[in-house]
Amino acid sequence: MKPLTLSLCLLTAALLGPAVCRAAEPADAASAASSAAASPAPSAPAAASAGTSAPPPAPAKPSPAPAAAHKGPVQVQVVTTAGNFTIELNTERAPLTVENFLKYVDEGQYNGTIFHRVIANFVIQGGGYDKTYKLKPAARKTVNESGNGLTNQRGTVGLARTAEPHSGDCQFYVNLNDNGALDPSQARWGYAVFGRIVQGMDVVDRIGVQATGARGPFKDDAPLDPVVIERIERIAGP
Repeated sequence: MKPLTLSLCLLTAALLGPAVCRAAEPADAASAASSAAASPAPSAPAAASAGTSAPPPAPAKPSPAPAAAHKGPVQVQVVTTAGNFTIELNTERAPLTVENFLKYVDEGQYNGTIFHRVIANFVIQGGGYDKTYKLKPAARKTVNESGNGLTNQRGTVGLARTAEPHSGDCQFYVNLNDNGALDPSQARWGYAVFGRIVQGMDVVDRIGVQATGARGPFKDDAPLDPVVIERIERIAGP
């Protein structure tokens, strides 16, 4: 992988590299809420004496209204050895990217991965290598949604990829600064933003100033003191 600098062309190259994470096809975590209909009340017993008619059966109780599905923002918490931060996912603007990301989350494929690339005032990137710097193969890729109107502003979360526009799978990055060089233009594909940090940006900033150097397959930009992603988990949104 080529080292990254803060020049316009090399900023984009910073995210070029194999996105990494193994995944098997799981069932979707979300399930629709269903209501249980109440059984009709039993009929009144027959009259004891002849010539006396039985009262009509009691009316059936109405079925309870189905539970309202949660329609708030979808959020995940990233639990790391440097602290935790929360990502709010944009299911409206980046539905395919979010769906793919959540599948990896639900599979637990981010557990024990690291932030392998840290560049001050640019990005932190992770989710692809384990603590021994072994690359996790990824089974799924997703369509590039960089034209969704979301831009690479500070605090946003995007999908890393190689030079091939639709090669993004599970590796992600967080923008430490406004990085317009990663946005699409008429001449090139961009890097798709699919969420934003809503809590714990101070943790992201601390990761972003870690001392870096050569580690594993990387000649530079790898934290000398590894920052491990212990897990990423869904949490209830506001």
